[in-house]
Amino acid sequence: MSPRPLITLLTDFGTVDGYAAEVKGVILAAVPEAQVVDVSHDLPTQDVEAGRLALARYWRRFPKGTIHVAVVDPGVGTGRAALAVASDGRLLVGPDNGILSPALLFAGARAVALPIPASASATFHGRDVFAPAAAQLAGGAPVESLGGAHASPVIRRTPEPHRLADGGIRGEVITIDRFGNAITNLLAVRGGSVDVAGSRLQIKRTYADTADGEPIALAGSTGLIEIAVRNGSAAKVLGLKRGVEVVHRRE
Repeated sequence: MSPRPLITLLTDFGTVDGYAAEVKGVILAAVPEAQVVDVSHDLPTQDVEAGRLALARYWRRFPKGTIHVAVVDPGVGTGRAALAVASDGRLLVGPDNGILSPALLFAGARAVALPIPASASATFHGRDVFAPAAAQLAGGAPVESLGGAHASPVIRRTPEPHRLADGGIRGEVITIDRFGNAITNLLAVRGGSVDVAGSRLQIKRTYADTADGEPIALAGSTGLIEIAVRNGSAAKVLGLKRGVEVVHRRE
């Protein structure tokens, strides 16, 4: 028996209005045996960067052959391309706005531009373009059969940290997770400290290595330094948001 096709969904559609359910309905109507995994429908609305970073966490954690649908699409209905991508044995579909960058940056990735049917809603390509494409891939269609080669997809990259004259490494907050933890673009290291929001925080091992309500820096599960507040929100307590400067110091 062939394994059931595995399709994941990542969107900013929420679960209140039925948009996510429409996407799932299109997929399951075409491929009833598909296993659909809701990664999240609670991304910040229109936040492509949050979608990119979320996708980066999990797309290669799933087995080869998985089809990932990722849709945060403020440019829906415009001239932006719609993509299907083959990368590292996985398949992905989504808008050409950088959300698929983690897969596009992987060596050997191939992208095609999906045709937009005349019947497609100009405001809901998730349902009318990406869901049907995912269903085709789940049915065994090769990615090259879905459209023509797309040689220059939009690529988003995490900003690079910079070394300062005094030996410190300047980075920044790249995202805030649902716990209010501020994840930076600084590679996690043992020891040292970080300067952020007027405070110097020693890098610790776990969230419990400080008192309740106190800020802490530590190596997060992404392999990056993050700023947290034990049993609280670093974003609220320290006023952190994307782009805030963070400096790592070795001492």
